[in-house]
Amino acid sequence: MNKKIVVIDGCRTPFLRSGTDYMDLMSYQLGQFAIKGLLSKTGLDPKEVQQVIMGTVISNLKTSNVAREAALTAGIPNTVPCYTTTMACISANRAISCAYNEILAGQYDIAIAGGVENTSDTPIGFRREMRKKLFNAQKLKGLGDTLKFIFSLSYKDFLPEKPQVAEYSTNRVMGQDCDMMAARFNISREAQDEFAVRSHQLAAKAWEDGHLAKEVCEVALPPKFKAVTTDNGVRGDSKIEKVSKLRPAFDKKYGTLTAANSSFLTDGGAASLIATEEKALALGLTPKAEILDYIFTGQDLMDELLLGPAYAISEILKKNNLELADIDVLEIHEAFAGQVLANIAALESDEFSKKNFGRDKAVGKVDFNKLNLWGGSLSIGHPFGATGSRLLTTAANRLHAENGQYALLAACAAGAHGHAMLIKRYGA
Repeated sequence: MNKKIVVIDGCRTPFLRSGTDYMDLMSYQLGQFAIKGLLSKTGLDPKEVQQVIMGTVISNLKTSNVAREAALTAGIPNTVPCYTTTMACISANRAISCAYNEILAGQYDIAIAGGVENTSDTPIGFRREMRKKLFNAQKLKGLGDTLKFIFSLSYKDFLPEKPQVAEYSTNRVMGQDCDMMAARFNISREAQDEFAVRSHQLAAKAWEDGHLAKEVCEVALPPKFKAVTTDNGVRGDSKIEKVSKLRPAFDKKYGTLTAANSSFLTDGGAASLIATEEKALALGLTPKAEILDYIFTGQDLMDELLLGPAYAISEILKKNNLELADIDVLEIHEAFAGQVLANIAALESDEFSKKNFGRDKAVGKVDFNKLNLWGGSLSIGHPFGATGSRLLTTAANRLHAENGQYALLAACAAGAHGHAMLIKRYGA
């Protein structure tokens, strides 16, 4: 008999724009809040947790295994092994998939998997020449060597190395790739702005209706323990008239991507509780969804950096003998409005599907009445390492709220990777 691997629940911190209230925290603390929130929400005894896996992108050397520090400070016993994984914007997806695999293999029965990112605490280092000088300075002996080292320094040595979210192999930032992809698929600036406004308005409504509040735990910030309870990037009053006036952010002359139709740098943590059905029921926990399958893909870094969702969706549907029309809930990560719309165009194109997916015709038409109905990364925010867990939680919750059977979540990532996961409402 095959094991059923289930999602019991998920929890995340409020997602905040970088440089705001999480400015003085470290990444592990955001993971700690998410794990604590998940334990409180489910009523699970920390002693029952058998593994903790967290994804992250911007690693801090002080807490290189951020999963361990987050787990310990959240009250998970030190006898529970923890590890951290990274796969760009699908790092939490990878963490959840690892938990799924290891539970399926019988390594354990229950795990916490998710991710964390604090872009406000990005390590900023010296340039290579200064790093070499500092490294060699470890061998200094006596006053003479010290003075020689000091006089060898120039003001340029003290200039920091500015962090940049760029693809190493192409040296292009993701927005540049998306600008090119939007042009390739004829995605207009107007369509991107409309999609971005839609995301903000839907997220605002989801907060008003109480949907997102059920996914979020309160964060009390020391030393005064200021309470943070909501995402601060959602702009429910967004209007086309306002966002259409913004200038291009990447290709200043011909680009269609702006600050409004691109996701913003975000801080936050998220965690999901994954287990066998048998273990969940034995602990008195009611699962929300069953994980049926997942897939990761790789594409051409020059031309298809952000087309991972289309490839992954096509492949996972084919593998499970499903059509796009069979999916009741669709959650696609919104790195950029142009990225989502380009992936949709690829899925709906007979020519692209025949040439790239090995199909006889288009994968299918995307029903916007099923897509990201509670907002997405454009409005809620995108902490790189945490978004995958948010997508899973939202997809599972939407299945229940909308009485659906199947949900499909998908995301793109740097390195020209894609991910898709198929889940089913528990009991459906």
